[in-house]
Amino acid sequence: MRYIYKHEMKQYWKTLLLWSVCVGGMGMACILLYSSMREEMAGMAESFAAMGAFSAAFGMDQLSIATLKGFYATEVGTIHELGGAMFAAVVSMNILSKEEDGHTSEFLFSLPIARGKVVWIKWCVVCTNLLLFHLLCGGLYGLGFVLLGEGIPGKELLLYHAMQLLLGLELAGICFAVSAFSRQNRLGLGLGMVLLFYAYDLVSRVDPKLEKFSVISPFAYANASRILGTGEIAAKGVLLGAGVLVLALGTAYVKYTGKDQM
Repeated sequence: MRYIYKHEMKQYWKTLLLWSVCVGGMGMACILLYSSMREEMAGMAESFAAMGAFSAAFGMDQLSIATLKGFYATEVGTIHELGGAMFAAVVSMNILSKEEDGHTSEFLFSLPIARGKVVWIKWCVVCTNLLLFHLLCGGLYGLGFVLLGEGIPGKELLLYHAMQLLLGLELAGICFAVSAFSRQNRLGLGLGMVLLFYAYDLVSRVDPKLEKFSVISPFAYANASRILGTGEIAAKGVLLGAGVLVLALGTAYVKYTGKDQM
């Protein structure tokens, strides 16, 4: 079991490093750019806040983009949300299906290890990669605040990134379940699903008819503007996300272990 875990981690370390540096680096660059854009943003803040649907979609009606917290929510938050969600799909979408797609399942299951244990080992690999990704990105953002010489809104940021981790786990869980059913590389499907959820979240923020159903998208409870602006989370969305995660993992386990009887 330990060998499989180490083997999987070795396969993903380059992906983890690349995505962490790219997403975290872009976020840190945005933080450092704030000092040079502070005066311009102060003049543009009211205009952005009055742009109706556009400002509501990106949370500029809740936080002023002229403040560091508002700038972080609208700029860094957008980069981190999409980058983290796509990374979750990249890590989990093929982690089960690749054994059959690459014809390595014959060797893997010739070892004295049950399919059920393989499922949980691979899920542990997904969780480890997501946790390291968020820690590395958070470290780069923190470095950006230090270099900028600004204080870090600790409580709100911790809450926001905790919700981002849950967002990543929920999306990874759904992709993990799809991977259990598939025998081929379905990365495109995973990335498309992430973008669809993100687009639905944007639309639900401006369409009153969809607003009550906004919790369908995991991006709803991990919204940077809402969390950093109010310090609160959408409890219903969190509970739904946790329920979807448990259901997805259960589905993946039942389907993958059931392949022994097929």
